Formats: sequence, C-alpha cells, structure tokens
Amino acid sequence: MKLVISENFESSRKEILDLLNHFDGKGEQFGPGLRNTIKLFELQGMRVNIKAFRIPNPINKVAYRFLRKSKAERSFNYALKLLEKGIGTPRPVAYAEETSPVSFNRSFYVSEHLPYDLTYRELVNDTAFPQHEEILRAFTRFTYELHEKQVQFLDHSPGNTLIQLNNGDFKFFLVDLNRMNFKPLTFEERMQNFSRLTCKREMVRTMASEYARLTGKPEAEVFEKMWSYTVEFQKTFRRKKKLKKKLKFWRKQT
Repeated sequence: MKLVISENFESSRKEILDLLNHFDGKGEQFGPGLRNTIKLFELQGMRVNIKAFRIPNPINKVAYRFLRKSKAERSFNYALKLLEKGIGTPRPVAYAEETSPVSFNRSFYVSEHLPYDLTYRELVNDTAFPQHEEILRAFTRFTYELHEKQVQFLDHSPGNTLIQLNNGDFKFFLVDLNRMNFKPLTFEERMQNFSRLTCKREMVRTMASEYARLTGKPEAEVFEKMWSYTVEFQKTFRRKKKLKKKLKFWRKQT
C-alpha cells in the first residue's frame, strides 16, 4: 500500500497504517455509503474521517494506475492548496492507494473530522431556517472568495460545504475535494459555479443580489446568468435521471 502523510502527522504513521489496514472491520460508519464509504476513527486524541473511494471500473483501474492521479491523491493535494490560500477545509492527514503492478484497486483519503451545524442542503430544504438569508449571503461571499482566489470547485453542490454558525460568525469548509481547477475564472464560469446548488428561484435571486454587490455588476445581469445556468443544469439532471430509470427498467426486462 502506498501511503503519503502530511508532515504534521508523520509521527502517527504507524497508527494511520493500522487504521487503514483495519478499515473494513473497525470504525464508525458516517453517512449512507452509497458510492464511497466513510468511517470515523480516533487518532491520538483527534477524530479523523477516512473516505474509501469505491473500486473503479476496469478502464479506470488502468487509467488511475498509469495515467491519472487518484481521487484520494487529488483530495489530499487540493486540501493543501486550499489551506495555503486561506480557504476552509478539514486538515488533510494522509492518502493511501492499493495497487498491483498493472492495476488500481481502492484509495483512501484521511482528514480531520470537523463538527458542523448544517450544510447548504438544509437551507434548500427549509427556507424558514433561522438566519436563512444571512447564511445564504455569507455563503455567497465565501463562493466569491473562492473565485477571487482562483478556485473553481466543480462539485459546488448542496452537501459539499460544511457550515459552522458560531453565533453569527459563519464559517465555511469545503469537502469532497477531488474535482477542482485552479485558474482565473471568467464571469460565465463564476455564474455556472452556482448552477448545482438550488432550483429555488428566490434563493438564486438572493445569491445574485449579494454577488452583484461584491462585483459591482448590475444585479439583473448577474441573476439572469446565474438563473439560466441553474435551469440548464436542472434540465440536464432530470434528463439523466429519466434515462437511468429507463435503463434500470430495461435491465429488469432482460
């Protein structure tokens, strides 16, 4: 097993390796684990989160072995980059990869497990949530900060930002980090980055209002772009969902 550890946790190498070797039989399950499996462990008095990415398909087994960095390695490296830029994310501890000479099996990303009060999803599900608009505007400022620091978070979706309330001093932490670009972003790319968050028009209007204030652009222009990308994403999402249902039905018939 290849194991890369953050310099801050090098002294815990033996303990980290032991956690990984006993991942399947120990630890506290976190979340439903529909695609990837996440478990919580104790590491020298600190709670850590270990994410085991599912075994890739045969093509990606070769690609991850020879051509592409694994999701675990990207998550680890991107976390380091975010922290260097002053952007909140759980501290990276280590990543590990199980490989053979010709193939790739599982990979693991180990990070600090942060307590949090909610994610963006709670804002979508409950528009009466206390301080809803204040949190939404603060979230928009956080997204603007990402853009200004040349971070394009491709999985900017409802469950991937942890929010700590801190009596009104809201803090945000990105998770699920394996898909990111680091580059200057165009206005179009910035607006598209909001498309996966919500289909609720009034929430998009509030985010557009705050983003327009930060950029000095006309609010109507920002809302028009932000909403058009949201509608486009929702159409694509529903089309894919419908196709998956059809494929599932056809498989049952054969």
